[in-house]
Amino acid sequence: MHYIEMQHISKRFGTVQANDDVSLSVDRGEVLALLGENGSGKSTLMNMLAGIYYPDSGSIHIEGRRLNLSSPHDAIAAGIGMVHQHFKLVPVMNAWENISLGEKPGGGKSFSNPFIEKKRINKKLSALEERFGLVTVHNRKIYDMSVSEKQTVEIIKMLYRGATVLVLDEPTAVLTPQEITSLFSMLRNMKQEGCAIIIITHKLNEVMEISDRVSVMRKGKMIETVNTADTNPRELTGMMVGETISLEIKREESRREEKPSMEVRSITYFGPEGEPVLNNMGFDLYGGEILGMAGIAGSGQKELCEIIAGLRKASSGEIIFRGKSILGLSPRQIKDHGVSMSFVPEDRLGMGLVGGMSIAENVLLRSYEKTPGLFVDRAAGNALAQEIVKKYDISTPSVHHMVRKLSGGNIQKVLLGREIDLAPKVLVTAYPVRGLDIGASYSIYELLKEQKKNGVAVLYIGEDLDVLMELCDRLLVIHSGAVMGIVDPRKVSKEDIGLLMLGERTVSS
Repeated sequence: MHYIEMQHISKRFGTVQANDDVSLSVDRGEVLALLGENGSGKSTLMNMLAGIYYPDSGSIHIEGRRLNLSSPHDAIAAGIGMVHQHFKLVPVMNAWENISLGEKPGGGKSFSNPFIEKKRINKKLSALEERFGLVTVHNRKIYDMSVSEKQTVEIIKMLYRGATVLVLDEPTAVLTPQEITSLFSMLRNMKQEGCAIIIITHKLNEVMEISDRVSVMRKGKMIETVNTADTNPRELTGMMVGETISLEIKREESRREEKPSMEVRSITYFGPEGEPVLNNMGFDLYGGEILGMAGIAGSGQKELCEIIAGLRKASSGEIIFRGKSILGLSPRQIKDHGVSMSFVPEDRLGMGLVGGMSIAENVLLRSYEKTPGLFVDRAAGNALAQEIVKKYDISTPSVHHMVRKLSGGNIQKVLLGREIDLAPKVLVTAYPVRGLDIGASYSIYELLKEQKKNGVAVLYIGEDLDVLMELCDRLLVIHSGAVMGIVDPRKVSKEDIGLLMLGERTVSS
């Protein structure tokens, strides 16, 4: 008998069958990895275990006892806690307040002294930290914490509430190698203390390192559960996508132009509170190369992209595009100056595309100015959209299909395809594979490699350090808005890059 068992679970949302007769189990002292492409149903399945959704059919058991999980409160009462990819913490409160939030004062007493209460909670926290090998600063505000520190608070919060089953959704998405090592050390301690751990992840190398078993889902069904020691990344990929695909990103030799397409000089930017977000940042970007940018989330990547694209004004500095200064110009002015540049933002359906408009209409948003006269040439827009759909293998019923109804990978292809069609000399792309499955991600990498081959200067901002090191010709490493170094990813280690991301200058650039 397994500690947790989900038996014959089915869940439908309208016409979409999210889970179809799925069974899953996990034992105490075990890490189970849950793999699957976007839309395979893994998050839906875990949300039912966490009490967020209720299954249409099937049952959930803990130590043989059937559970009725109709809310997250029910799940916590049963010892099941979920740490979501986007943390559920109150930024203006400190760690111990967030961890104990919702707890009855004095352990259930009607009245308690607040000073004694704080002492009681922190004593309980210290005992948990010692037992599980966790470290957090109890009095530190959440807004002052790094991503990994917030994640630790979330994990302790679940353990504080009595969780013996922990579900982690994409826990390493924005962590440095050092932070991932620390997280895995915590998880191993929890294993030894008898916790059952389920990790939803896309990173196969991490699956092989931390998990004991792997359950693979595809199109709402459970395909197979295997022992990690008996499988390999290639085999797991085949289970996920239904066919074997290459997991190697073959880096083409860079035929870099002699002169830079873009020169970023001493860019400084201050945030709304007067805090420095970008600090004297500078680098060159050449045609025929992919320059990667690596840094902890919130290190100034978003602000830099928007300054380059003309969406945000820098406090000082200079950006030169083939001899022309473009800093401070609007996107329209940049275009009118003859600057051929495309920006693919991280927010696909916020800044990139209009979700309530069709593919054809979104394509027209970038090309309508080419139409002579007063009226928009919809026929030409439709033809261009058809061409983009065919060229980039976008899965859609028609070019009149609403963008927000497409999968994440297809939305990204529409956005990239539209920008690439403008034949830019510089392509700035921020987190283009965020939230995408393996198949969709690799198709995006191929698109970017093709642009490099065509002489385009590509600035690629990503989260996965393994991908950055395999895909990019040079790697710009930043920390707190400052350049820590520009390195050749073929000549430095992943750990050295991780140290630069943490602000330690140990690598010669």
